[in-house]
Amino acid sequence: MNASNYLETVALNHFFRGRSTPPPQCSLHLYISNPTDADIGTEVNGASYTPQRITFREPESIDGKTHIANDAEIRFTGIQENWGTITHFGIRDAINGGNLLAHAPVEVPREILAGDESIWSIGSIRISKG
Repeated sequence: MNASNYLETVALNHFFRGRSTPPPQCSLHLYISNPTDADIGTEVNGASYTPQRITFREPESIDGKTHIANDAEIRFTGIQENWGTITHFGIRDAINGGNLLAHAPVEVPREILAGDESIWSIGSIRISKG
């Protein structure tokens, strides 16, 4: 998973300049194109699309890498129109708008059609460093 330009700036200001930033209330957003570190991708857009809150469990180290992962299942349901092919996901610091914190491609791009659900299991979204 890639950190956004915004998150890198916040981290540098926090650790090296002593500037505090309140912890974000993170949300999972779905994209039909790569959001990139500069946050320029195309997010799903439709009347039945609402990004979902995401929370993470404590960091853990496995095979020399430290990572965090989502601690609850995340469901996008009630899909009433075609969303297109989901190619990427992003973690933002707000449900509406906000700043992109991190992003990654999905393992297998999937077309979301009216009547579908998109379910993300516990531990399926990982942010790692190391």
